[in-house]
Amino acid sequence: MSRRKTRPRTSPAAAPAVTSGSPCPCGLAAEYGACCGRFHTGTGGTAPTAELLMRSRYSAFVVRDEAYLLRTWEPGTRPETVDFDPGLRWKGLEIEATTEGTPFHRTGTVTFTARYVHGGEPGAMRERSRFTRHEGAWVYVDGDVTEEHG
Repeated sequence: MSRRKTRPRTSPAAAPAVTSGSPCPCGLAAEYGACCGRFHTGTGGTAPTAELLMRSRYSAFVVRDEAYLLRTWEPGTRPETVDFDPGLRWKGLEIEATTEGTPFHRTGTVTFTARYVHGGEPGAMRERSRFTRHEGAWVYVDGDVTEEHG
């Protein structure tokens, strides 16, 4: 998930309260601490598949974990910072398709729709994200936003 549009730099609003025991924002039936939170803290190693990396990156956008997002971005396409829009709240993730991206692959894609509310208006963003292995771990390379409406 890129959301790399240029916007004026503003101080991010407080991230939504997500605790270790909260439902994981990625949509899997697990608590945040046992799901994406373990990747964010590093206690669960690295995501073993491109889909799990996608889910953990979505959750990192929800909780505004810039360090994790930058750490899981391919160095050649990684921005210097992540610009969180203080008026945007992520509301749900739906994985639509995956290609490759298993522990046995070097590359993979994940197509997803992420729902959000921005300035009180609901919207959705659809992206086909590309992933690769870097030093053995899955990283986000880039993505094509094929649809955005609000």
